[in-house]
Amino acid sequence: MTLKQEPLPSKTQLIDAQKQLALWVHDTPVLTSTYINDLIGAEVFFKCEQLQRMGAFKMRGAAKALLDLSMGQRAMGVVTHSSGNFGQALALAAKMMDVTAYIVMPDQTPQVKKSAVRDYGAQVTECASTIDARIAATQLIASKTGATILHPSNDLSVIIGHATAAMELLDCIDGLDHIVAPVGGGGLLAGTALACHHFGHQCTCLGAEPIEVNDAFRSLQSGKIESNAQTNTIADGLKTQLGDVNFPIIQALVQRIDCVSETEIIHAMRLIYERMKLVVEPSSAVALAALVKHPERFQGKRVGVILSGGNVDLSDLPF
Repeated sequence: MTLKQEPLPSKTQLIDAQKQLALWVHDTPVLTSTYINDLIGAEVFFKCEQLQRMGAFKMRGAAKALLDLSMGQRAMGVVTHSSGNFGQALALAAKMMDVTAYIVMPDQTPQVKKSAVRDYGAQVTECASTIDARIAATQLIASKTGATILHPSNDLSVIIGHATAAMELLDCIDGLDHIVAPVGGGGLLAGTALACHHFGHQCTCLGAEPIEVNDAFRSLQSGKIESNAQTNTIADGLKTQLGDVNFPIIQALVQRIDCVSETEIIHAMRLIYERMKLVVEPSSAVALAALVKHPERFQGKRVGVILSGGNVDLSDLPF
């Protein structure tokens, strides 16, 4: 795959996106936990994107991508592939903007996410749980309907939309040393990195990833986009891989990616439930798991954490 070595999106582009999205997304709250601060030895500020519309940060990128389409493109509809959250986000944003949405979803996606997409009025097509199957089904729908394909993470409009979460966090909390975001497809991490770069005042961007699907970690090491032989992780939102649009941004602006085990993810998820009384999905807990695993790296620091989403099946919690 040839990487798209394009100029980084500008500070003005991010500011314009924040203004553009003001009517479509929530400025989500930032919360703290004294217990977790003491556990890490740092001041940790959680950007609660599980309280975003449709329950995840992906509403930002989906709305931005739709707003950037022409009226003619919107009239033909949009199609994407998603393990759940981007599908829900695009379905809701499309409903709000009166656009037809087609969502391709892996058959192993939690039922709660499939139901939510249908509830928002989108048409769901299930496929095998592989990247190739997702892409093939998406392309088939596009060819039949004329719908515009929107990638859930490897699209510049999506990435810029996602950047607004970290921008709000930086607006709210002064003097952050780091912002940690989970990484799957790379859209949130790339957007967070752009926000840190343009607005962070020496704030570094860090990624967190399950060991079982550590393609982003390996990609930073090798300098090329890596893939995973298997996707056996509880963090179902992080099973996708980086793309040629977001990887160059991550290469340029992300300091490091920390990997965490399944046990560490579940422990961090439980900490958030018990200590903060917040409903988050496993993918959201990955960033906190990285802090708990390596507290020595964050001692005395002010650290932002993006809680990416809360669309979890409460009848199938891992603890």
